[in-house]
Amino acid sequence: MKSFGEPWPEFNDGLHYRDLIRSSDSGLTLIEFYSKKYENSAPFLGWLQRIHNKQITIDGNAVTDPDTILREGMELIYYRLPWQEPDAPHLLEILCEDDDLIAVNKPSGLQVLPGGLFQQRTVLTQLQWRSRKLTSSSACQEPHPVPVHRLGRGTSGILLCAKTKLAKSRLAAYFADGTSVVGVSRDSNSELNTMRKITKIYRALARGVINEDEVTVEQPIGQVRYPGVAKGLYVASPSGKPSFSRVDVLERNMHSNCSLIQVEIQSGRPHQIRIHLSFIGHPLIGKV
Repeated sequence: MKSFGEPWPEFNDGLHYRDLIRSSDSGLTLIEFYSKKYENSAPFLGWLQRIHNKQITIDGNAVTDPDTILREGMELIYYRLPWQEPDAPHLLEILCEDDDLIAVNKPSGLQVLPGGLFQQRTVLTQLQWRSRKLTSSSACQEPHPVPVHRLGRGTSGILLCAKTKLAKSRLAAYFADGTSVVGVSRDSNSELNTMRKITKIYRALARGVINEDEVTVEQPIGQVRYPGVAKGLYVASPSGKPSFSRVDVLERNMHSNCSLIQVEIQSGRPHQIRIHLSFIGHPLIGKV
């Protein structure tokens, strides 16, 4: 099978963060705005150093005076200097490709979309670089292929990416169809499968020996606040959103006290497999 991917440069290109000053922030000084609004990103002295380094512009002009008064409507841009991202694989294996979509085998350790320390070393970046190469000598400029779902950085597996706007909307609708049936009657699996055009199945190692051949978990998943985590943590919660996982045991290893399982999920909530396995008393060791 074909593979593609460019080696990662030592440093990424940095990032630009844009803010538009609202009436509630009008009258603040530049240093007050950043040190209060983004205190989790850097301490007061850190923002002061960035201002002195000319990393912040107001309406396109670099500003070095931290006491500059801000007014409603001003555009602020903070440039985060390039940094060395953690190691990550760069090669992607093409499993299937046509004019509408491309399916790749995402390796473990590679993030799908930018986030956290990984802003360049992602599947999206490699797709964009490949697209530019393929269209550089062509007058037709198709939109860059984009992933239509996510796989965790540590998870390997099939990743579907749309190459056109139509394909993106159709695939997104297919994934949404799978989510919409969560909580409905499940009198027969065959009937349920006819309602979905896409099924998500994962293989994983679970701690402990699962005695049942098949386990169905329908525990809702919600978010709770947690110190240091901006969006909170996802946990099993009665007040959360409906979630469904079907766990099939493939192998049991008595010596290592673990089970190789296959998990089919419908709702696709973040970290669903980890949460549901913990809920039934068999914590996730790792996805295969």
